[in-house]
Amino acid sequence: MSLLVKICGLSTPETLETALEAGADMVGFVFFPPSPRHLSLEAGRDLGRQVKRRALKVALTVDADDATLDNIMDALAPDILQLHGKESVARLRDIKQRFGRPVMKAVPVATSVDLAVLPGYAAIADRILFDARAPKDATRPGGLGEPFDWHLLENLDLRLPYMVSGGLDAGNVAEALRVTGAGGVDVSSGVESAPGVKDSEMIKAFIRAARATQELSVR
Repeated sequence: MSLLVKICGLSTPETLETALEAGADMVGFVFFPPSPRHLSLEAGRDLGRQVKRRALKVALTVDADDATLDNIMDALAPDILQLHGKESVARLRDIKQRFGRPVMKAVPVATSVDLAVLPGYAAIADRILFDARAPKDATRPGGLGEPFDWHLLENLDLRLPYMVSGGLDAGNVAEALRVTGAGGVDVSSGVESAPGVKDSEMIKAFIRAARATQELSVR
């Protein structure tokens, strides 16, 4: 199974084009006002049109209500809904039924105790995204540039595709994949020159590093 690479928090036509040309499998768009990567619906509409099926469009939301999700569906027409808040298993089920899109649930990780929620989410979600748990005083749940202890995912028994995020960059993505056995990686702050400002060269370097890991594993 081929490795999935997701570049999240894209906000300009130029960096989106870089990610697409470099071979990103998923491109993520953030709809969460506290984030420096937050998009207006109109910006999301324009960027979504630019993708033209060259990658899967992922809409990242945090505890969004139905009205907000309706607007995002209309503007972006995402292929996947990434739920990055404290959404319950019941809420996941409701969203899948109402919007008819695959759901990727972000699970914040700091200790092994955080993995206890997996059976419930795995029964509904189409994919799990493991991210570093944000500090208690953080204003947003992700995109903070800090990794978690990847060894917590060693020997993980999860019959569901999963990705890893949190503090990844071109220098450590190979190790993250080696330790976790994840089928995909998701990067945001690790390809930025400043919060919310994507860097085209960093995007290309990250995708190259991730793909090189995949090539080594095939040999």
